[in-house]
Amino acid sequence: MVYKIGVNVLGIWKAYTFPSPIDVAKTLIKLIGDNTLAVAVAISLKRLISGYFISLAIGLIVGLLIVKYKYIDENFSSLILGMQTLPSICWVPFAILWYGLNEKAILFVITIGSTFAIAIATESGIKNVNPLYVRAARTMGARGLKLYKNVVVPAAMPSIITGMKQGWSFAWRALMSAEMMSATKGLGQVLMVGRDLADISQVMAVMIVILVLGLVFDKLIFTKLEKNIRYKCGLDTRA
Repeated sequence: MVYKIGVNVLGIWKAYTFPSPIDVAKTLIKLIGDNTLAVAVAISLKRLISGYFISLAIGLIVGLLIVKYKYIDENFSSLILGMQTLPSICWVPFAILWYGLNEKAILFVITIGSTFAIAIATESGIKNVNPLYVRAARTMGARGLKLYKNVVVPAAMPSIITGMKQGWSFAWRALMSAEMMSATKGLGQVLMVGRDLADISQVMAVMIVILVLGLVFDKLIFTKLEKNIRYKCGLDTRA
């Protein structure tokens, strides 16, 4: 009713610029019915998870190296922060030139899109660990890797988890950029087809699917993980 009033009576927007909820629902049913959506979601999630875990490993290592070595901190911290500001789509031409139109190019864009956020969060979390924890651990004989493993990294986990969530969102953006540019199967390709056909209902349907997937992963993984970490660190007294 609100949509019809906005289009037909008030003329706030045109039907071809903003789809009605009914048209979006019909498009979703159509995409589900012909199995297009299931295939696209499966392929995109496979790429997303693979690229994200690669970026997670690299980001954690880079963050630890920045904190551990003063030379890296002084010479590369600003560069990493600057690289993080680059939109993921900027890396697509490089990925195509270096790897071609294949899975490696997409994984590269996903990885490069989320690595820096995780690295920055890891660096910030470790640098902001309470010095009392470190001094107490050293007094009890903790040194080197043992100090980081048992004290520093666990104390920095709330910040690292926040970086992981940011990295996950950046990985999604990078995935859509790569899939739309490389014209391969996936949610990005379905989104691109909707754009090329001026089918705004399909574009909106894919956006809703991406939003729902993001919320599901956040609730099932990151929110629970964050609550457990905060509870173990004494930052949240609720069980």
